[in-house]
Amino acid sequence: MSTRLKLAVPNKGRLSERALELLSLAGFHVPRHARRLMADVNDQWRLLFVRTDDIPEYVANGTADVGITGFDIVRESGLDVERVLDLGFGKCRLVVATLQAHEIKNVKQLQGKRIATVFPNLTKNFFTENDVEVDIVPLSGATEIAPSIGVADAIIDLVETGSTLRQNGLEILETFLYSEAVLIANANSIAEKRDALIELETAIKSVLDAKAKRYFMINAPEDELEQITALLPGVTAPTVMPLMGREGWVAVHAVIHEGDVNRIIPELRKCRAEGLLILPIERMMP
Repeated sequence: MSTRLKLAVPNKGRLSERALELLSLAGFHVPRHARRLMADVNDQWRLLFVRTDDIPEYVANGTADVGITGFDIVRESGLDVERVLDLGFGKCRLVVATLQAHEIKNVKQLQGKRIATVFPNLTKNFFTENDVEVDIVPLSGATEIAPSIGVADAIIDLVETGSTLRQNGLEILETFLYSEAVLIANANSIAEKRDALIELETAIKSVLDAKAKRYFMINAPEDELEQITALLPGVTAPTVMPLMGREGWVAVHAVIHEGDVNRIIPELRKCRAEGLLILPIERMMP
């Protein structure tokens, strides 16, 4: 049995570049010329470049041990895979939408109507759960035009902002699934290649944990230290060190959320802090 972990990643589409960027930050550097079919990384990992929609199948049947794809695709497939980690990109939602000028204003009013979608399984499950009988019209491409040309009375499709729906005269009746890119795994691989999977998961999570954090360094008077540390809602307690050559002054280092930076700076100035330095963090383990 090979101990090399096989990771299926999207070969193109909305998730591909973000997935490869995340892997690169996690230490899995893949030359662009190697991305056509597969690539071996660090003599330990094998990346398989396949269609995003096929990744749940590759993982479920053991061709790949793990994969990166959309949660919506995993749910549509109905295959038995383990959801290991949410990756924080490719966020979207699956919605029911119909024409703004239509009299239909809720899902129950779609009884007996035609629903166009590229997600026939999720669509069937949704309407079954709502006890609404509909005629599903499977499509392989854009569904937004279907109600306007009479192909369907409503659609079920993925949206990010909803602007495309509005441009096509559609309004959202209901959101029933939130999706993003996820790391999925084969159940047997979790048991048989546990160490390699933990290494991969830890590497990726260290990037995700660092994404919105900043390393914050200032010099400050020691008598203002209590007030300054109260301003720094870091991951752990700030590191405080004597400042060489300046008696009564200390260097304060902390990890903070980037959203707190602009709020904190004016308050630190009031505490006579100086020498402020803010750095991005590539990876971290809280």
